Amino acid sequence: MFTQENGQLRRTICITVALVTISPAAFALSSSGDTASANTTSSSSKAAPVTRPFPPAVAALKYDPAPAPFSQFALSLGLGAGGFNLQAATNVNHYVNLRLTGNTYSYTVSNLSTNGLTLNGKLNLASSGLSVDVYPFPYNGLRFSPGIFFYNGNSANAAVSVAGANSFSLNHATYYSSSSAPVQGTASLGFNARNPAFTMTTGWGNLISRVRGRFSIPFEFGAAFVGAPMANLALNSGQVCTYRHDTSSCQNVATDQRLQSNLQVQLAKFQNAVNPLKAYPIISVGIGYSFKIRQHSHGPS
Repeated sequence: MFTQENGQLRRTICITVALVTISPAAFALSSSGDTASANTTSSSSKAAPVTRPFPPAVAALKYDPAPAPFSQFALSLGLGAGGFNLQAATNVNHYVNLRLTGNTYSYTVSNLSTNGLTLNGKLNLASSGLSVDVYPFPYNGLRFSPGIFFYNGNSANAAVSVAGANSFSLNHATYYSSSSAPVQGTASLGFNARNPAFTMTTGWGNLISRVRGRFSIPFEFGAAFVGAPMANLALNSGQVCTYRHDTSSCQNVATDQRLQSNLQVQLAKFQNAVNPLKAYPIISVGIGYSFKIRQHSHGPS
């Protein structure tokens, strides 16, 4: 019996020692595993951070909000087919601006010769218009601009002369200017058959940019549909001769019916030559600056 009790006692002691020995090892292993798992999670978190979208207020910093109507104003100076160019614009909504344009220039023409007639005069360019600038993509510079020329003073005017004893021709007939009373007259070309006239242009650059910024470089090209230019030519003073240096063949240019008839035929030829020019070119490039005249709206326009 003592032997049996001793055996049970030995088994109890062995089990107790085994549990005491294994428990710390298992706890250490468990702690090591938890620590490794935490380290792995932390490392993974650092390698692939979670991406969050920017708040709307931050994402929109590049662009202006939809402006309130007529809250901004811009001016531009430039050069173009109409001469020196001045433009002023304001916004209507996010897609549309109103733009007022003005052009002016003058150029002196000296000793221009045609058919033996010498012309000395001036080319005068002066026009004003109003355009509606439509931007189908507000953050893009492309625009389409219908409008009107409400003032068109584009014209050319010249004094006409023929030096004494020199010849000139009208409708294939040759005449000679008197040495004692040279032939003189006037000529003009007007580019304003329709006033006002419809205009249509396209271009790039927004004077009132929807992207934050003050300066712009607007460019446009198109046409004003002004109708055919109006040509005029008159010889109204001096004497015209049938033969050079033959004063007996000379008579007053204003009363020479044959000459005046040929003059009208020649004028009709000039008119036919310019009739296809019914569209006046609009080409310009400039630099503009915009500024706010009142606060923006907060909602889309």
